[in-house]
Amino acid sequence: AVSSSLYGSRFLTGVVGGAITHQCFYSPTPANKYDRKYWCKIAENGICYTIVSTNSHTSREYEGRVALGDVPQNGSFRVTLTGLESSDTGTYRCGIGGTNEGLYVTLNLTVLPDAAVSRPTQLIQGELRGSVTVLCPSGDTQSGEERFWCKVGRSSCTLIATSGGYVGRRYQGRILMTPQDNSGAFKVLMNDLKEEDSGLYLCGTRRPSGQDSPQEVVLQVATASALPRRPKFLSGAVGGSLSFQCHHDSEGTYEKKYLCRWKGGSCSVLLDDQGFVLESHRGRIQMSSSDRQRGTFTVLLRPLREEDAGWYWCGATRGHTEHTASLKLLIHREICSSQDPETTTPVRLTAPSPAALSTPRQTSITYVVGTVTRGTTAGTVTPGSSTLLPTTTPGTSATSPGETFRESSSGEARLLPVVLPVLILLICITVAVLTLAKIKLQKKTGEERSSPGNLQRALGHAGLSPGREERMEESPGPGQGQGCSTGSGKCRWV
Repeated sequence: AVSSSLYGSRFLTGVVGGAITHQCFYSPTPANKYDRKYWCKIAENGICYTIVSTNSHTSREYEGRVALGDVPQNGSFRVTLTGLESSDTGTYRCGIGGTNEGLYVTLNLTVLPDAAVSRPTQLIQGELRGSVTVLCPSGDTQSGEERFWCKVGRSSCTLIATSGGYVGRRYQGRILMTPQDNSGAFKVLMNDLKEEDSGLYLCGTRRPSGQDSPQEVVLQVATASALPRRPKFLSGAVGGSLSFQCHHDSEGTYEKKYLCRWKGGSCSVLLDDQGFVLESHRGRIQMSSSDRQRGTFTVLLRPLREEDAGWYWCGATRGHTEHTASLKLLIHREICSSQDPETTTPVRLTAPSPAALSTPRQTSITYVVGTVTRGTTAGTVTPGSSTLLPTTTPGTSATSPGETFRESSSGEARLLPVVLPVLILLICITVAVLTLAKIKLQKKTGEERSSPGNLQRALGHAGLSPGREERMEESPGPGQGQGCSTGSGKCRWV
């Protein structure tokens, strides 16, 4: 089937006697590459009469002044109309298919005695999960102008970002506009590209009078990508450290590599590979290593502070193009006090069975932990440090319930003050249930004692299983803190 991805200019203005070029862009699938391309004009009766097509057809009325060129490898074709006349004003379609009613984009052409020449549409191609750089045209540099970037829909252009700091909700952390240069030109950078980002965009400056000077941009995001999925969210604890890798094209030669802090549609550079370090981060951040063959450089940030939470961009500059990738840092507060900090770890307790306590030297206790683990072997992190997490959405836990570690039996003695009250409570509940069951059976049968079979049936009605210990686990709800005591040390998560 023909792909539904087809984009082109919606409005064109030409001058009498001049020429216009209408560009249409399509997904370069086999069906689109080899199917018929056409350009037609809609008459008053609603029928779109073909002017030119790739089937070697040209309307007699337009012979000698219209041409259609198809470039399948780029997924585009363009129609050039010369010798413009006032009667050429109207509504046109560029499309793909055997008829003029299939896949198409509508264009409104206006021919005036005197008018500004429309800029040609830019074609930008990107990879899934990759990044693109869009060059927007020069504009007036007088103060009061606002730069904008919007996506064209059926009847309007949805605003995505402005130089005033507005960024659409779906584009938070992955789009920014650079400041204007001396000529008034600027760049729009987008990363973490998605398939739905494909489409027609406008960028330009909005003058105080309300008039726009837009540039049309068609963005095509390839559905297949060689770029792997990488963690987008990192987690760290206050006072800990964070080390992560930034990726770029290993085959490219870059003038500068940098890390910047994204906020409100702008990105302040924190450090680069040329020795610059922002004063507020001096002594806390460094670019520890760079691997050109793998296309990576490593950034180390420590000690972590609560205000470090937010969006960051890894970047590499080559001419007017910038390769960027976004990531978000989540900061957790961890408050601990202990005579032996090395042996105190925030934990969520799963109560062991009495059988486990009866043989402390032959068993181990399992704890469910967050992002802090112990150990010095490869792949482990010391307390207070952070590690890369799988991609998650903000506000959700980045550690699955199944991530556990084993603690040696030497730590059981410190847990007795917490475990014993739980066990006593379980015993009391069990005795009470058994007593009530026994009384109920005595009333029903009139016997002073219940047979073992009756007792088992009573326990089954009470929700218990004879000979089995009931395990209780108390987990905090979302957003709740949890406290625990481990020996002489106390910890709580906030």
